[in-house]
Amino acid sequence: MLPAYSGSAPHDDPKAGRTLSTRLDHRNPLVFDTHELGRRPGALQRISRTIDAPRDLGVAGVIGVPEGAPVEIELRLESVMEGVLVTGTARASAEGECVRCLEPVELELDADFQEMFSYPDSDDRGRSKAVADDEAEDDEGMIPLEDGMFDLEPVLRDAVVLALPMQPVCREDCAGLCSECGTNLNENPDHHHDAVDIRWAALQGLAGSLGTDEKDNMSDAASGVDEKQEK
Repeated sequence: MLPAYSGSAPHDDPKAGRTLSTRLDHRNPLVFDTHELGRRPGALQRISRTIDAPRDLGVAGVIGVPEGAPVEIELRLESVMEGVLVTGTARASAEGECVRCLEPVELELDADFQEMFSYPDSDDRGRSKAVADDEAEDDEGMIPLEDGMFDLEPVLRDAVVLALPMQPVCREDCAGLCSECGTNLNENPDHHHDAVDIRWAALQGLAGSLGTDEKDNMSDAASGVDEKQEK
């Protein structure tokens, strides 16, 4: 006997492998049962549920919903000839880091999604389906119901990633950090570094390692150079 399936693990292609024969666990908050909806085309069911966010829900290393944070899910299930059309919205608070100033970023997330879960190998009357060649490709993109249940987690992950910004900022006009010393320019808008004439940069570096008398000699030499240039 196969062990109960406790949730979908994140992977590179959220839809890859979703058609494998696994056992869904009805105790998983992201697994939904459609038996109450029935198979009569046009039947509707609305479901509201608050779940704890699964691990790695978002864009890795950029922004996402913290594991265990509340996620409000509202679903509209509609029975159609091919299966169950699921339309929904997920709401949660996402956290990340501003790509300009590296300060924490928080934003309210609204992720909309829609997915078709098909009846496995039967139409709405339980008869064997004969799929036309021109419809075969479309059917390959459908996810089959398993014992009348479906796992929403892969769909939720896709929707959240698409709804989150790839480059989050704390505010649109964020000035970022000083490229030379890393000072936060939002907190120090007048911050700047004095420009150094590159012609004297090497001499200034050398002067830092010399004694007082040697510095005076270099200053006199520099003054002599300027006088010659003026003549």
